[in-house]
Amino acid sequence: MKILVIGSGGREHAICRALQKTSTQPLELFCAPGNAGIAQLAKCLSIPVSDSHALAAFAEQNTVDLTMVGPEAPLADGIVDIFAERNLKIVGPGREAARLESSKAFAKDFMHRHSIPTARYRIATSADEAATILKSGEFGDERSPVVIKADGLAAGKGVFVARNRSEAFEALTEIKNGVVGAEAAKKIVIEETLVGREVSLLLFSDGQDFRLMPAARDHKRVGEGDTGPNTGGMGSITDGSVLDEVTRDQIVREVVEPTLKGCAAEGFPFRGILFIGLMLTADGPRVLEYNVRFGDPETQAILVRLQTDLSSVLQAITEMRLGELELNWSRDSSACVVLAARGYPAKAETGAIIKGLNRAQTRKHIAIFQGATSRGESGEWLTAGGRVLGVTATGETLDDALARCYEAVADISWDGMQYRRDIGRSLAAAGLT
Repeated sequence: MKILVIGSGGREHAICRALQKTSTQPLELFCAPGNAGIAQLAKCLSIPVSDSHALAAFAEQNTVDLTMVGPEAPLADGIVDIFAERNLKIVGPGREAARLESSKAFAKDFMHRHSIPTARYRIATSADEAATILKSGEFGDERSPVVIKADGLAAGKGVFVARNRSEAFEALTEIKNGVVGAEAAKKIVIEETLVGREVSLLLFSDGQDFRLMPAARDHKRVGEGDTGPNTGGMGSITDGSVLDEVTRDQIVREVVEPTLKGCAAEGFPFRGILFIGLMLTADGPRVLEYNVRFGDPETQAILVRLQTDLSSVLQAITEMRLGELELNWSRDSSACVVLAARGYPAKAETGAIIKGLNRAQTRKHIAIFQGATSRGESGEWLTAGGRVLGVTATGETLDDALARCYEAVADISWDGMQYRRDIGRSLAAAGLT
């Protein structure tokens, strides 16, 4: 079976590894464009994720059986629709459904239309209008926290959790000055701040049926104790303590099922991976955001627990027979600690020699996913971006998984390496944000 994975980060490395590890049939894997770590599992192609037509042409010319889309940008650009026009099997939502992630304003209005619990919000068409709304007192006084979101895609960096009005106006200034790009800032969403524990619930959907994945918790801020700017994610965990069965069932009733029914009712049945970011508040679960693909680094922590053949799950999505499958997951807990380059999440330094990676990879219960790496002339591993590695481990308990993670982290070093030492134990994990 020939499978093409689109993307170049740790998420795509985790997808490729899960495909190889769980497969019950011979696989030929391609990845576009991939990275140095992915090249050990798949043939990497020099086709950018933004060139949907070239990717479709490759799949057609090479009789690829199935394509899996990793990042959000090609989904927002309509890659699934382009593949569908050629009768090529691809996993992911079409452009219309992808608006759940590509437009935060669309997503909030969608939730409102379908009575899906979320934070109170307003939508502004400029930073100046957003400032006027803030000054009106609708979201509290000068000391009140508030959330500012750029409408469009911003690589996980378009959300500003302001502790007071001063920080909120600073966020608006940053948006106005282009920190998230002009396209992402065409609209601005203002939300009340929710208090509680965050949880990420991901699921597979074929437009009719769905299958849940183990609940995860991401750690977004760059600094320990959940300080500093938001990032794409500095670590993640899966464990029974993340989400109890009663609350999970409530989320299915109040969020998952209404979301999927809403998509179908509005003419874009959701097929692919749906990621629901939630806050577990004192008043019940509230949706923070939708993503329409696997998260990064949630994927790393989730897929190391998958025991069912991933290729069969993806095939079932494209053939609308997901309801026939029962997915098996290990009972272990898991953890992923991201090792980032100096300067991240702003301008990251690149080209540093990574030491100890080969040694760390020999540890039991460890999987190291490469997000931004390259190979030097002598075969040495080099940093090539912001989030360089995702050191991932499983264990009978979360403490076991975390201990194994940090033991492997201690093997690795490069000039400027940074990481959080409190993954799984931060204030957010304790429910104190």
